[in-house]
Amino acid sequence: MSLTLYLLRHGETTYSRTGGYCGEIDAELTSEGLQMAEAFAHTYQKLPWNAVYASPMKRTIATAKPLCDAVGIDMQLREGLKEIRYGEWENKTADFVKQHHEEDYIRWMTEPAWNPPTGGETAVQVASRASLVIGEIEQKYTNGNVLLVSHKATIRIILCSLLGIELGRYRDRIDMPAASISVIKFGIYGPLLQKLGDRSYMDESLRSLSGT
Repeated sequence: MSLTLYLLRHGETTYSRTGGYCGEIDAELTSEGLQMAEAFAHTYQKLPWNAVYASPMKRTIATAKPLCDAVGIDMQLREGLKEIRYGEWENKTADFVKQHHEEDYIRWMTEPAWNPPTGGETAVQVASRASLVIGEIEQKYTNGNVLLVSHKATIRIILCSLLGIELGRYRDRIDMPAASISVIKFGIYGPLLQKLGDRSYMDESLRSLSGT
């Protein structure tokens, strides 16, 4: 038996619905986002869980809570799982950022590994802090299932780190809809991607939401 890591993006928020930049903003789930969390718990409570790790934000805690309640496990909150910090772009649209931070936006779109949003974080910085959590999980749980509840950019950056994909391509290579689940199995040859951005556990009415 080996460690299997389930990476769950939080359910829908108003920002994931509209596409506004939301990193440090402590947004809450929409009613549909709460339904997504309940649907996940209904399907995945059947698995034996060793641990649940979550970003300490309202949207991730609310997404993890239904499963934790169903299986009777406490979630472990880790700062390293927070979303990328968007700095001065927080609560702004892409159109606003293009107009008011054009040079930073172009650099970030071209190479986000090393170029941050204005006053925000680079993908390298996110990978560095998230890797400490992944390392902790690998050390504590060599076998069984561990759930990690985090955010769109952070999960994509973690996956790039684990799979050997260039960090600067995290937006170009990996999609991550709201409340989607990705699965990594740690075997003798390293991390193996078994599932990516899956939302088949929820009904069609929820899957039809764009959830970006």
